[in-house]
Order: sequence, then C-alpha cells, then structure tokens
Amino acid sequence: MKQSTPLTFDDLKFLQIKNLWTFFKSESLAFKAICAYLFVEFFRPQHIFPVIDFLPWAKVCLISALIFSFFDNKASFRFTGMHMLVTLFCIAIHLSFLVAFDVSWSTDYYIFFIQWVIIMFIATTIVNTKERIYVFFLVLFLCSLKIAIGTSKNWAMRGFGFTSWGLKGPTGYFENSGELAVLMLLLFPMGYYLYNLYKNDVRVWEKYILLASAVCPVLTILGSSSRGAQLALVAQLFIMFWRKIFKPKILISLTLIGWIGWQVLPIEQKERFTSIGEDKTSIQRMLYWENAWEMMKEHPALGVGYYNFIPYFTKHYPEDILYSEAELPHNIFFQVGTDAGFIGLTIFIFILLASFIRKLPIKVGNRSEEDEFFQVLWKAIKLSILGFVIAGQFVTIGYYPFLWILITFQTCITIAYRYNNKKDSVSHGAIPRQAF
Repeated sequence: MKQSTPLTFDDLKFLQIKNLWTFFKSESLAFKAICAYLFVEFFRPQHIFPVIDFLPWAKVCLISALIFSFFDNKASFRFTGMHMLVTLFCIAIHLSFLVAFDVSWSTDYYIFFIQWVIIMFIATTIVNTKERIYVFFLVLFLCSLKIAIGTSKNWAMRGFGFTSWGLKGPTGYFENSGELAVLMLLLFPMGYYLYNLYKNDVRVWEKYILLASAVCPVLTILGSSSRGAQLALVAQLFIMFWRKIFKPKILISLTLIGWIGWQVLPIEQKERFTSIGEDKTSIQRMLYWENAWEMMKEHPALGVGYYNFIPYFTKHYPEDILYSEAELPHNIFFQVGTDAGFIGLTIFIFILLASFIRKLPIKVGNRSEEDEFFQVLWKAIKLSILGFVIAGQFVTIGYYPFLWILITFQTCITIAYRYNNKKDSVSHGAIPRQAF
C-alpha cells in the first residue's frame, strides 16, 4: 500500500480545511490536547452549551497534553532564554509567599499565575514544528475572531451607542470590557498583516475572513469604552504606519479614518477622554498607583506578597477607597511590583524587553512562503505585546493570558527555526544550550 506524502506548511495555508483536518487527525494526542486546551480557554464552548459543562475541560486538556507529550516522538523540551526568565519570575512570585501580608490570598489565587508557566513549558515542548505552530495559531486566531465578530456585531446592533459596561465577551478571561479590548489588540495586528500577505492569493471567502480579522477588532475596541485600549490602538497604528504617515495619500487616509472613528464614538465616550484625571474612576486609579508606589518602597525586595494588594490596601489605606471596596491596582507594573517587589518587577520588565528585542532566526537569502508568514506573525506578536503594555497601564492583566500566550508563540517559533529544521533533534526532556 502506497504511503501518503506528509502535508507541508504550503498545503495548509490559509484555510485549506480538508488539509488542515487531515493534518490534525494525523498528529499526536499531545498536540490534539494542547489545541483543545486553547480552544476551550478562548472559545468557551462549555458556556455556550451548558450541557457539556460537567468537567473542568481546560484542566483535563492540559493534563492530557502533559501526559501524552511523553509518548509524542516529535516532542522535545528546549530550555531557551525566555524559559530562564519565566522560571526566575516564577521563583520571585513563590518567594513573595514568605513575606505575604495575608498568605491565604496568595494561595487562593495561585492558579492565576502558575497555569501560564505550566502552559508555556508544555506548549513549547509539543508545538515545535512550523506546521504545528500554524495550526495552533489558527485555533487562537479563529477563536479570537469569533469573539471579535460577535462583539462588534452587538455594538453595531445597538446603534454604536455607549453603555457604562462597554462590551462583554464570553464568560472567562474576556468577559470584562477592558480585557476583551486587550484581546482585540492582539488580534488586530495579526489580522491586518495576514490580510496584506494573503489577500491576493486566497479564495473570496477567506479574504472576507481576513478582512473581518482586521476590521472587527477595531470596532470592538471602539465600542468597549476602554480608554487604555483605544490609546494602545492608536500607538499600534502609529508604529505600523510611521514610515508612510507623512505621504499625502496616507496622511489624508489616516486623517479621514481618524475623523470617522471620532464621529462614531458616542458622546459619553468622548467625555471620558476629556475628563481623564478628573472623574472618580481616574482619581481612584491614581490613589491606587500612589499608594502602590509607597508599598513598593516600604517592601522593596518581594513586595507585600502575591495577590495581596487588595487586603493590604484595605488595611492601610481605607481612606483612599472611593468605592465600596478596594480593587487591584489597574496597572501591570504596580501589580507585579506590589506582588513581588522590585525583584519580581525587574524580571518582568526583562521578559517584556526580551520579547521586543528577540529576532526571528531566519537566514538572509532565499526565503520561502512559510518564512513570510512567520515574519509577519513575528511582527504582529511584538505589536500585540506593545498593545498589552500600553493598555496594561490602566487594567490589571499581568496574569491574564495575553503576554504569556504571546511569548509562548515566540518561543515555539524560535525553537522550530533554530532546532527543528535540523535532523539532529534531541529526545523528549533534553536540555540543550539556551537561545533567545
């Protein structure tokens, strides 16, 4: 019986559904499980169909991926520089338990952080070939697009009107309007660059999907009422087009788009921008930031303990709580700084810097179509991290999936290019030299 030829990267793009399904079926149980985990976490089918919500599906999929990885002949653990930084950050978080103001808060919310460390290590072990990365990426991309289409449609159906809660995503990480908008900051640059890359080479329906992935995230960000995410979107657009921004055609187009965007924004949302620093929400956040800085100066090494901002603030600064109870500090740097002190914050900043300065290890010379895809994805990931950092100055998302899933993809791509293009791959569990 003649053996079929293995599918290559070119056989899969952009949405060659038959080939994608054939490839997925042929893959290991470990790869299927890690894809299922990403699908469950981002698509949330258990909340769409409550009848299947009888197991903690995310945990089941993740544990399955870990177990099956030991039987996956393609799986191999490569300890990179990013793994080192994440490990150091993990150590800092754990050390903060020793000095925690109320360690029960640390233990109660422990899973919020540690799950992403586990996911990164498992995913970078399994998702280590270009084809696997592409399929794994499509799970993230299409699930995020489904959310973008649904929420932008909801905003359009209410006449692009303003509500105090903005837009709501599916139950879970993206239910809150601010976190939903940050997810859109991840999707927008990916959608835009992929549309430009494939718009002339795909079928009409695929082109519409790519166009929707660039347009719908913008609409959702505008409808989210999240000032931080809207400022982050402007920063992303500036970085994407700064080389062309002063060309008359581009300048006119951007001015027109900006004017239309401002007209679409509800009056209440415009007032939120003009009242920055004066409204009750802004004043409360500034009180959080001022007192968070004091916490960090008083506890410089390891902070007040992982996830201890709320009990510490409630005890020491009750006069600065303007609402019914204290909340998290609404800033990723103050969140990490109060949780793990300047030690943890320094490592966290190094993780961010490393994600920005990492270069895609493609050799200069003849570049294939798959290289073009990974080049635009690499660029989009960095812009997504930029959006996360800017929006993260106004929301508490340090332990949400945004940064961790992005650096996981970066590390998977690095491993695929640096090691798995070579024949001398190591066995599962081997730890070769470090590489950023």
